[in-house]
Amino acid sequence: MKTCIVISTHSAQFSALALKGDFRESLKKVADLGYDAVELAIRDPHTIDVDKIKRLLEQYHLSVPAIGTGQAYGEEGLSFTDPDQEIRRKAVQRIKDQMNLGLALGGAQIIIGLIRGRVKAGVEKEQAGKYFIQCMRECLDYKPEVFLTLEAINRYETDLYNDTCSAREIIDQISRPNLRMLIDTFHMNIEEPDMIESILGSRDFISHVHFADSNRWAPGCGHINFKDILKALEKIGYQGAISAEILPKPTPDECLKLTIEYYKKLGIRP
Repeated sequence: MKTCIVISTHSAQFSALALKGDFRESLKKVADLGYDAVELAIRDPHTIDVDKIKRLLEQYHLSVPAIGTGQAYGEEGLSFTDPDQEIRRKAVQRIKDQMNLGLALGGAQIIIGLIRGRVKAGVEKEQAGKYFIQCMRECLDYKPEVFLTLEAINRYETDLYNDTCSAREIIDQISRPNLRMLIDTFHMNIEEPDMIESILGSRDFISHVHFADSNRWAPGCGHINFKDILKALEKIGYQGAISAEILPKPTPDECLKLTIEYYKKLGIRP
């Protein structure tokens, strides 16, 4: 399993980012501490210099297992479940652009998190689900070689697909081979009756993992039992990245150090 942390290529409103702003400096800090990979949070691929990013990643010997897309929802309001067809069209195009970027960066999977949206006033939940399925299938069919990974997100951030059970159900319903699931320990701590059983029950779905403690600080700063979680991941044969999507607390630099030190304590290594 690769040690990974989420950073943004630009400044961003989303709070659970260890580093955002000076991308080159962020990569240098991550590499100097010994991380294997970075998950990139990118609002719009058209706003970045892909060749420059590839050169920097190569320079610092960092891979990109996944690309986060939630800023498109948080900062632009794009979502797969908006009743406005044009907004849904733009959301689909944004994910297609992210899929192109994922290929350019070596096959990074594209995270479907907050861009799923919420059930808006005047829209039945069943209809929102239909919008979501339609948008997802269009994206998944666009480039079948690129994986999309659906993140189960807690009820306070969205009212769609909050736990692993509902995520598995919609993945089965969408029925595409390039659709998988992202589990995030912060969200699981809120939604899952038993986090270990949820991991074991999702063994055929999980393709990416976020570590964040109960307070969304670095792992080891709250009350989640990461040793047991890691054992469960090993039991299901998970080989992907362990990516920290965390608040920059107590400071950005300190959260980077706390995370890599805890990864080492857990024995996480490629």
